[in-house]
Amino acid sequence: MKLRGGQDVESGGLTGRLYASVGPSGTGPRRTYVLLHGIGVSHRYFARLHRELALAADVYSFDLPGFGDAPRPSRQVPVGEYAAFVNEVLADAGVRSCVVIGHSMGTQYAVELALQEPGLVAGVVLMGPVVDSSRKSALAQALDLTRDAVFSESLTSNVVVFSDYVRAGLRWYLTQLPVMMEYPLESRVQGVSQPVLVMRGSKDPVARHPWCGQLAALAPRGSLAEIPGQGHVCQHTAPGLATAAIRSWVRAADGFGVTP
Repeated sequence: MKLRGGQDVESGGLTGRLYASVGPSGTGPRRTYVLLHGIGVSHRYFARLHRELALAADVYSFDLPGFGDAPRPSRQVPVGEYAAFVNEVLADAGVRSCVVIGHSMGTQYAVELALQEPGLVAGVVLMGPVVDSSRKSALAQALDLTRDAVFSESLTSNVVVFSDYVRAGLRWYLTQLPVMMEYPLESRVQGVSQPVLVMRGSKDPVARHPWCGQLAALAPRGSLAEIPGQGHVCQHTAPGLATAAIRSWVRAADGFGVTP
C-alpha cells in the first residue's frame, strides 16, 4: 500500500516524509488535496484514496513526524505544531490553496491548519473525527477501535493499520495519545470559516452518527456524508465512494474556484 517517491521534509526541528502526485505544468488549474493521517498510522492507509484523487488533482500525503518512515521527535508534539509543520512543508512545495482531508486524529490537524492558515485552506474534510465527547476516555476509544477492527474492517485495512502501530511503537503512541484526547474539536471547528465536510463510514463505532452530526452542525458551513457499509477506515475500504463524496461536496460548496 506504500506510495512511491516519498521525500524527507523538515521544519521546526521536526522531520516527516512527503508523497506528492502532481500533474505536469501547463495542463491548466487543478485542485490540490492534502491528506493527514491519524495517530499511530501513516500515509499507507490513505494510498488508495491518494491514487483515486490524483487522477484529476494534485495530491500530497504525509508520514507525519514520529509515524511511518519518519523519525520520532524527542518530545510530545501538540496539534498546533503538527499543523504548522504541514503548512511550512506545503509552502516549500509551492502549494497556495488546498482542500485538507484529515482522518481520525488527522481531523484535529486539519482543523488547526484551517484556523492557522485560512488563506491556504479552501475546505476541510473530517473523516472519522475524534474524540467523541460522549466517549472521551482512552478505554472507550480502545474498545471502539477493537469493535471496528473485528466487525467493520477488511483484512488489508487491519494489516496496514496494525503494522503501522507496531512501527510507531507503544511508547510514542502513548506519548501522543493525551494530545488527541485533550484536543477540543467541538469548540475549534466552530471557528473554521471554510466549508467543512464531516464524513463517516455508516458502520464506524469510533466516529458515531450523533457525534458527526454535531460537528457538522457546529461548523459554520458544515455538511455530513456517510459511506454505506463501511467502518472507520472507509478511505481504504471504499476509496471510490469516498472520492465521489468528496468531489460531489467540492462541486456543491461555494468558494473553491477550481472543480476537479
